Amino acid sequence: MDRCLILILIVGTGLVSGDNIEPDKGTEKNSKETETVKLSCSYSTSSDYVRLYWYRQYPNKEPQYLLLKNARSASAYEHTSDPRFQLTASRTSTELTITDVRLSDSALYYCALRVVAQ
Repeated sequence: MDRCLILILIVGTGLVSGDNIEPDKGTEKNSKETETVKLSCSYSTSSDYVRLYWYRQYPNKEPQYLLLKNARSASAYEHTSDPRFQLTASRTSTELTITDVRLSDSALYYCALRVVAQ
């Protein structure tokens, strides 16, 4: 079987003093096609109004927005038409799950945190 290389890189946007987001250990993922890959980031913030974003970037291309979730809400706003991508979040972490991984999923994946006004 072909191998997929999934990478995760962190970027923080809209951060204020005391807010932080960073990838969990094992930021480089290697997986076989059809497997499930989980990419996760941990974050800390004192705000109850936090949005968590995931992006994908292919070489020499602009980042592509995938998913958004309000950290304190049960619903995710999925802006990708691919149901293989799912986003979960808790009060301290966010996780992007990619099921049925394909070679075309090989890219840099970014998680980002933004504190928003209530």
